[in-house]
Formats: sequence, structure tokens, C-alpha cells
Amino acid sequence: MKFTAKAVLTAAVLAFASAGATVATTEVVYAGSKASAGTASYYGKRFHGRTTANGERFNMNAMTAAHKSLPFGTKVKVTNRNNGKSVVVRINDRGPYHGNRVIDLSRGAAAKIGMLNSGTARVSIQVL
Repeated sequence: MKFTAKAVLTAAVLAFASAGATVATTEVVYAGSKASAGTASYYGKRFHGRTTANGERFNMNAMTAAHKSLPFGTKVKVTNRNNGKSVVVRINDRGPYHGNRVIDLSRGAAAKIGMLNSGTARVSIQVL
């Protein structure tokens, strides 16, 4: 009997799944149920007009943001923990891809919470 690597892998996944183990997980986000904190950064001119991960054109003046896992279209309230200023943004891109940052804001959103000069800020994020 001849086994291919694909057949063996398929059999292993099916056996693993039938044993009650979870093979894949999907993050489900409910309004107000998910909050996090960390460092935010922003992006602007260099990406203005380029296509975002969800297919729309990036507008550096819009109230949008990039997040690694929240679904596109999710609205989140981002609060600068240094000055208390907040902004509501819509997730339309993936990222950030630098360091341990939790969210990348558009330049317009970053201006609203007063982080243009510093470039980064400690923030809290609440899913709306």
C-alpha cells in the first residue's frame, strides 16, 4: 500500500480533530468585549493612496487603523494614555509590523490623540 505525504497529513488532521482537539481557531469579537493596551504608531504620506489589505485606498487623513487580527470594518476607540485623548477608528488594514506595537493609526487619527510629535504613544484599545 502506497501512502503519499498529503494522505498521511490529511489522516493525521482528521484523527486529531475527531479526538476532540481543536485544529483551527477563529477570533470572535463582540462589541465592548475586547480591550487591550500597548504602543501605537502611525503611518501617513508614504502610504497615502496605496491599496490597504481590505482593498480600499489608504487615506492618511481618514479615521482608520491597521491591526493584526481584528476583522476589517471593526470600530475601536483608541485612547492615548498619556493625555486622555480618544479617537474612534475603523480597521481597514493589517499591521503594525514593527516591534511590539498593537495598532497603526492613520496620520489623521494620530493627530486627534496628540501623538504626531512623538510618533508613538501608549494607548488603550476598546472594541465598540
